[in-house]
Amino acid sequence: MRRRDFIALVGGAAWPIAARAQQPKIPVIGFLSSFNEAQSAQPLAEFRRGLQENGFAEGRNVVIESRYADGRYNDLPGLAAQLAGRPADLIFASGPPAALAAKAATTAVPVVFVVGFDPVTAGLVGSLSRPGGNVTGMTLMNSVLAPKRVETLIELVPKATAIAIIVNPTSPDTIPEISEVTAAMEQRGVRLQILNARTLAEFDDAIDQLRAQPADALVVGGDPLYLTRPAEIVASVTRLSIPAIYGFREFTAAGGLISYGANRPVSYRQAGAYASRILKGEKPADLPVMQPTTFELMINLKTAKTLGVTVPDKLLARADEVIE
Repeated sequence: MRRRDFIALVGGAAWPIAARAQQPKIPVIGFLSSFNEAQSAQPLAEFRRGLQENGFAEGRNVVIESRYADGRYNDLPGLAAQLAGRPADLIFASGPPAALAAKAATTAVPVVFVVGFDPVTAGLVGSLSRPGGNVTGMTLMNSVLAPKRVETLIELVPKATAIAIIVNPTSPDTIPEISEVTAAMEQRGVRLQILNARTLAEFDDAIDQLRAQPADALVVGGDPLYLTRPAEIVASVTRLSIPAIYGFREFTAAGGLISYGANRPVSYRQAGAYASRILKGEKPADLPVMQPTTFELMINLKTAKTLGVTVPDKLLARADEVIE
């Protein structure tokens, strides 16, 4: 073989190797959830949609690796450490317990969260406008909206003297939510009855307690655990035959009386958009925590009729959606 032909052959053979070596690394996103795969499907689907709208499609140019705590909040620190040590290029944390675990696990891997509470008070970020560090995301402002839910409930039951709230005592959402609800009740001279439920079985127990010591109305806390089983929660509350308000439309769609809160799917899509921006080079410290700009009031008139509750015209006029 002539020397010139040999060099051409070797050079040509080297091109595929060089091309393979130059292929960009596909980024890995760690998805950290407090719950199981089925319960996390909708938030993850909306997050993927936000990614795709901004140039990242799973299986093409991004990998998503999931960790599910299946309701065992105590497992979250270990799962977050797994993702941080992999290392993932970014961690998406769904819900307050997951977000706090991800922040504690790493100061190097970017973290994007969706939470219901105030992330500044909780210590997730330094401020909403300038988060600092490696963490940013979306807040649903669930606890901040608690006084508005109390006000709405009292519009439905103006003669109420006692209102109960059921909360998960292990959730980071709970303390700020109770604080807001307590202040709202005190302003109106209404007695507050607090019941704890860490599991769905305990939620049923709390409902039994309320049947023995009735309240005039009920606020269902915004813990993510309750949001994974809206139909079961609503079925349990129905046994009380009293008006109840929830933080998210999923409950009213499942037969609950009324709900008021942020649009969760929008926030999860926004989280996907933020993740895309970070993967393209932006820093979490420079991305302000996003807050919802619109809130949904949803009323189920079928349930109101069953309960014998007359919904005031003013409240109906404010509703974003009415189920008849």
